[in-house]
Amino acid sequence: MAQFYARPDLNRIDEIPTSVMQSRMDWRAIKFDWNRARAFLVTAEEGSLSAAARALGMAQPTLGRQVDALEDELGVVLFERAGRGLILTPAGLGLLDHVRAMGDAANRVSLAASGNAQSIEGTICITASEIYSAYLLPPIVERLRREAPGIAIEIVATNAAIDLRRREADIAVRSFRPTQPDLIAKMIGDDFGRLYATPAYLERIGNPRTVDDLSRADFISFDIGDTMIEALNRLGLKLTKDNFPLVTGSHYVHWELVKQGVAIGVMPDWIADPEPSVRQVLPDFDPIPIPVWLTAHRELNTSRRVRLVFDIMAEELGKRF
Repeated sequence: MAQFYARPDLNRIDEIPTSVMQSRMDWRAIKFDWNRARAFLVTAEEGSLSAAARALGMAQPTLGRQVDALEDELGVVLFERAGRGLILTPAGLGLLDHVRAMGDAANRVSLAASGNAQSIEGTICITASEIYSAYLLPPIVERLRREAPGIAIEIVATNAAIDLRRREADIAVRSFRPTQPDLIAKMIGDDFGRLYATPAYLERIGNPRTVDDLSRADFISFDIGDTMIEALNRLGLKLTKDNFPLVTGSHYVHWELVKQGVAIGVMPDWIADPEPSVRQVLPDFDPIPIPVWLTAHRELNTSRRVRLVFDIMAEELGKRF
């Protein structure tokens, strides 16, 4: 049966096209509460009611009742108990991707709303590596506090790339260009890392003078994979996994190991050169380029608050690189 709608602007009645009728949402068919769906999603991702309750900041019994209510609404069992944890049933697994998509959509609504906020007040979360958080961000934050005292700054100092799309941070300083279409990035410039060691360690391995001499040296890696080996070998070294008996994801631990004469490490030259306890290894060796990108969510970058912080960071980082 055809349906019609009024057009008061034209004082006429038009028929709704069939294609529109077919695409209209049947809201009466949606019989569950989003809060309960969120409770299910977080429980599935955290693996237990107690962990999910902590993540959502609510009491565990309240969360459990929300999950039970969703099961009653949908007429399915979503979890089975496994010791102190929970595992998804086949029905729960079948729903998880759909509910996760709802969570992503809800997050985008929040991002869009935040992006439209025009107040120069509120909190901005900035993430950068440990080294950059300690050496680069403090003077930037000092300027922000002078020029925009209404903005509270949270710094997440981590060497992991946390998810801007999930609002884990608003702005990131990264060493790679993001590929996600909903992120924007500004190339600031290149930092340069060099090889460093203590004079005592270099003497212990025979004071290497050529690239080939470094084949008998120990290096400190930032990860258990081959990323650092490949990066150094592209610059002319001939290293294998045997040259990397030490691994740490912490830049500070990496640097302290170098200063204690344990092995050779990598550090930006503007940080390492003033340190009297170390020296460059093969000073004529090409430096390791480290691109510096400033990244933010595309929608957040329309906010005056985030735009202000983003622009000040770009200006101040540009002075360094």
